[in-house]
Amino acid sequence: MRADSTGNPFRQPRAVFAVAFACVVSFMGIGLVDPILPALATKLQASPEQVELLFTSYLVITAVAMLVTGFVSSRIGAKRTLVLGLVLIVVFSALAGASGSIGGIVGFRAGWGLGNALFIATSLAVIVSSAAGGFAGAIVLYETALGIGIALGPLLGGELGGISWRGPFFGVAVLMGIALVATILFVSDVPRPAQKVSIVDPIAALRHRGLLTMGLTALLYNWGFFTVLGYAPFPMHLDTHELGYVFTGWGVLVGLFAIFGAPLAQRRLGIARALYVNLALFAVDVLLIGIFIHSKAALIVLVILSGIFIGTNNTITTQAVMTVAPVERPIASASYGFVRFIGGGIAPWAAGRIAGAHGDHLPFYIGAATIVAAIAVLASGHSLLDRAEAVQALPEPLDSEADLLVAGGEAA
Repeated sequence: MRADSTGNPFRQPRAVFAVAFACVVSFMGIGLVDPILPALATKLQASPEQVELLFTSYLVITAVAMLVTGFVSSRIGAKRTLVLGLVLIVVFSALAGASGSIGGIVGFRAGWGLGNALFIATSLAVIVSSAAGGFAGAIVLYETALGIGIALGPLLGGELGGISWRGPFFGVAVLMGIALVATILFVSDVPRPAQKVSIVDPIAALRHRGLLTMGLTALLYNWGFFTVLGYAPFPMHLDTHELGYVFTGWGVLVGLFAIFGAPLAQRRLGIARALYVNLALFAVDVLLIGIFIHSKAALIVLVILSGIFIGTNNTITTQAVMTVAPVERPIASASYGFVRFIGGGIAPWAAGRIAGAHGDHLPFYIGAATIVAAIAVLASGHSLLDRAEAVQALPEPLDSEADLLVAGGEAA
């Protein structure tokens, strides 16, 4: 039985810590490969454009898989979905580490993305089901795991990558193997939803203006976000360890502002103004990266500072889209995740291709322009943001745990 909601959110059953640990490792995968991108290009004689496909295959497959996670988990149950996702991550991360070609790694990262989608889309429901402290305590744990994972991913990638470019991939396989065993031993299944989710439901949901507007905003914003995350390591000309430290600083700010900064900004400015101001500042940051592309010191500072805007935006936008979406939360989450990860997946590959033809400045100028375009798209649905703010101010019944079965993808 769940403990009283006033309890300490960090005093939890073993099942919760097992899934939370797996969440930390899973979120590490976002920035894990950043420090080794230049090393991969050198060791495997690949161009930046080819290396950036590590992001593209991972994120595009994650996006497409978001459409089927609800279909799978509503039929086989949350625990089996978690285990399946973890098995896929262990297998494909190990295969990526053992691969001898950039094409092989890109392909195995795609399998990793499928496993990650299945795991992330189900983990929040399991934590909510098992956590002491109720829904609020579960969210604190989940967001803490997200912040720790994003911060530690580049650090682990830099340290293990300094030994060998294969190290980060094998490191994830080992850590996720531990998480897999803990999940099998300690986690119980959660109730399945009364109504099974159809594969076409997330696509059909995009006919609703609110969900489509927020999804397109996120797609454009993620283009700028993943241009920084995926391509900035190349013009920095730092070694693997140094890149790990830079992106660890970035990840720390992402985590801190996702958990603490975003709620503060929303309380003081409201949803709409907080998003407009944050996106405008992020666009300026990315533009300055393009302008000062040949200044190593400026690049380091600007990339680290971008974590402020990324963390703030992720939290506020996710909460807003779940409020304005006129469909069930799991379906809204899948639709939103599909659209936004498409932008994140294509951007790094496009950045490498554009930089190869026109120089390192242009990808960041385009990234800044897409963020400005995101502001324009968001402004077209300003009334939706006002409605979201009004709804969030009301005391609202929480979704059932079964309804949260695939809602975990919102926070990723």
